[in-house]
Amino acid sequence: MQSTIPSFDEFLSTQSFQIPLGGFILNLLLATVLSLLIGFVYVRYGTALSNRRAFGRNFLLVAVTTMFIITVVKSSLALSLGLVGALSIVRFRTAVKDPEELAFILIAIAIGLGLGADQRAISIVATLFLIGLVLLRYRFSRRGGEDIGMHLSVVARGPDHDGLEPLVAVVQRYSPGAVLRRFDESNDQLEALFLVNLPDFEKLAALRREIDALPGEHEVAFLDPELR
Repeated sequence: MQSTIPSFDEFLSTQSFQIPLGGFILNLLLATVLSLLIGFVYVRYGTALSNRRAFGRNFLLVAVTTMFIITVVKSSLALSLGLVGALSIVRFRTAVKDPEELAFILIAIAIGLGLGADQRAISIVATLFLIGLVLLRYRFSRRGGEDIGMHLSVVARGPDHDGLEPLVAVVQRYSPGAVLRRFDESNDQLEALFLVNLPDFEKLAALRREIDALPGEHEVAFLDPELR
């Protein structure tokens, strides 16, 4: 007697359905709008000392691509299993240096996952809720005005400069969270690049005066990290 139990290949081939084009287009539009909104919030209210404008442009691609993958994969069990195998040989090496950058990337991925699963209402509500949390954090974390995130470039020349340690001590006195991003030193010259976060322009001017007061000749430049 011929067996009526389908083979595994037949089972996989039958576990698929056609993706509705109208719903897919609606999800694409929602993913675009929500990711652009998240990008605007990140650029305007983020605290990461990086080029937030350039980094925020990636949220659109992340959200839409994730939504596309989930939409296609959920239509077929075979594709779901194939995705697991494909991702096992792919290694992602994203240069994320700030926890806030990772948090916003996860929000963009979550938007794509939710819309790919056709959970439109939940995706919209959750995104708006997260935006509200970001705005509340921004409002209650401001103390004495909006912090100024800048790149601080210092070039010290002359045989009498004291090296890196006194410069770092001065910078950290005005910006305790300062990060040294680049350091080069030759015979009579020192170059250092910091990421600093200053509460106001008065502190910026005071920091420059203290650097100029250090031994040696100094060239000091403050650069907006959002300028390219």
